[in-house]
Amino acid sequence: MIELRTPAEIDAMRPAGRFVAEVLATLRDETKVGTNLLQLDRRAHDMIRAAGAESCYIDYHPSFGASPFGKVLCTSINDAVLHGLPHDYALRDGDLVSLDFAASVDGWVADSAVSFVVGTARDEDLALIDTSQRALAAAIEAATVGHKIGDISAAIAAVAHAEGLSINTDFGGHGVGRTMHGDPHVANDGKAGRGYPLRDGLVLALEPWFLQTTDELVTDPDGWTLRSVDGSRGAHSEHTVAITTAGPIVLTDRSFLGVD
Repeated sequence: MIELRTPAEIDAMRPAGRFVAEVLATLRDETKVGTNLLQLDRRAHDMIRAAGAESCYIDYHPSFGASPFGKVLCTSINDAVLHGLPHDYALRDGDLVSLDFAASVDGWVADSAVSFVVGTARDEDLALIDTSQRALAAAIEAATVGHKIGDISAAIAAVAHAEGLSINTDFGGHGVGRTMHGDPHVANDGKAGRGYPLRDGLVLALEPWFLQTTDELVTDPDGWTLRSVDGSRGAHSEHTVAITTAGPIVLTDRSFLGVD
């Protein structure tokens, strides 16, 4: 069921969006060469506890997951792009890191992701991250009353296709509110003018993610981490966005913290 939120409910979602933004900004700032992925998960867990928030991940067990996730943060490294299960790994110079985090504050959920490189960056990694960020910006710009879901999908795809990237549509954006994943699904490729009409009060997590030379994924033995089938690297950018008559509101905006 697709739910629309009142202006008061969207205001009530702002603390969750701000908290998620703060956690990702903090983790990005603290992530260096040598940082262990389990250390990042513990840091996020400590911030959740200190804020009186709740994790959306730790007990999450959808049909595609082998077991409850068991951690509070997704850490996808290099050729892993989605659902990376934190494990005992110390980051190396040049690693491409994608952090995805969702939490509930006072019963409302926000969801966001960021990709960056630790240490010495490859030009092609920076270009891929930039493409995911520009695709997210295009998606947000298209998230206006009177458009349709397909307009968002087409805006994302136009950025990716211009860079020669192929697109996987199995995993994409989604509705968000009292729970992390709800209707509608927002594919990262689609046709403009098609799909569900964007209405005032619709809240979506928009999340373009791309792989450098493929759109096919394989699942790690951990039952969660999704990697490119050919070993090429991935990047993932995501914000929770409320669609209103006054324009889109990015609830997980990090710019107030001085980061993108």
